[in-house]
Amino acid sequence: MPDIPNLQPYVQSAIEWLLAHVLTVDAGVQLAAVLVTLCLALVLRGQIKAGVARMQTIARGGFVLRRLAALPLSIYVVLVWLILLYLILLVTTAAGGSHRLITIAVSLQTAWVIIRLTSGLLRNPLASRTMASVAWALAALNIIGLLDPTLAMLEGVSASFGDFRISALAALKALAVGAFLLWAALAASRFVELQISRSVSLTPSIQVLTSKLIKIVLITLAIVVALSGVGIDLTAFAVFSGAVGVGIGFGLQKIISNLISGVILLLDRSIKPGDVIQLEGTYGWVNTLSARYVSVVTRDGVEHLIPNENLITQNVINWSYSSRKVRLRAPLGVSYDTDLPHALKVCMEAAGSLDRVLNNPAPNCLITGFGDSSIDLELRFWVEDPEAGAGNIKSAVYLAVWEAFREHGIQIPFPQREVSITNWTETKQSEKTPPPSED
Repeated sequence: MPDIPNLQPYVQSAIEWLLAHVLTVDAGVQLAAVLVTLCLALVLRGQIKAGVARMQTIARGGFVLRRLAALPLSIYVVLVWLILLYLILLVTTAAGGSHRLITIAVSLQTAWVIIRLTSGLLRNPLASRTMASVAWALAALNIIGLLDPTLAMLEGVSASFGDFRISALAALKALAVGAFLLWAALAASRFVELQISRSVSLTPSIQVLTSKLIKIVLITLAIVVALSGVGIDLTAFAVFSGAVGVGIGFGLQKIISNLISGVILLLDRSIKPGDVIQLEGTYGWVNTLSARYVSVVTRDGVEHLIPNENLITQNVINWSYSSRKVRLRAPLGVSYDTDLPHALKVCMEAAGSLDRVLNNPAPNCLITGFGDSSIDLELRFWVEDPEAGAGNIKSAVYLAVWEAFREHGIQIPFPQREVSITNWTETKQSEKTPPPSED
């Protein structure tokens, strides 16, 4: 059951602090000074913005000016407010007046500026704002002297699960440490992945596999360290191992199968990024390999997400597995009165004139049969860029052959049928003879 402490002492302490330090005449004067300087800084916002704009125009002169010009306008406004408050603090101190509230305001603004500049190093805006907010809240509590009472109150709010007790403070520490370690693990994995991708000695599949394994290890290590750091006994999770095994065996069967299939694909290198594959009518090149699926982009620009299990259990045509050279076939026909040796030569020369068609191996044209209306031929040629498409190069080959046939007077026949009628004369005479009379 959750253990909630008595909050009355904390509330009483807060009321006494307000009566002693805030709800006084001196505090009212200091608060007025803080508000006046804030209004003055906001009034000067236009001049500050113009100064930043001038700084941006001359920022090409040096690195420091470029960095300063890139800072948000709000930081300059707070800096002006901080300078005005600091001048009032100097005057008040020299005059021997009370300045506790002004000192707190100056400390809070100084902490905000430092935290804001530090958190700006993070590229993720959400992480930057979260880090700035948490750090400034802790700094504010420490400056006004409420950090220790707040931590004590959070430590008093707890929940017990058998012999295990966890407080709100421990939960917040675990969350903060886990978030930091997870961010560090992801940043480290991105750095390692970048270095691995630059390695020319590793194949693309080994690069992907190594990067994913390192990422999984780093994230797992971050979670384990975060849980251990707050005093959570990891052996308690052994109780759930049986339930997790049953869940994997039934509910997560397909997911685990796809994960294992993905590892197998990366290890045997049967499918790699950049390969041209064909599966269940889908023809395209492999864009990325992920833990659960393979991204295949077709010639139409459509991206298919194919589960890894399908690539293991079904027949896959990999056009570029061992060699990127692919032979294509273009069936055609010529009329029976064609000079066949000349027609074969014209076909091979027409295909060889295209840039994508390889000269080694050279195009070849064969006679495949004698059809009803034409002599059937098959033009075979090789390309080494199957990812550029097979249908478009076939169309280009057919066009080149058509133009070459027209140039050399070779005809492509259309379907023809010869109809022979026997006993034509006897049939016509029987039609003219009148039938016998019944009389």
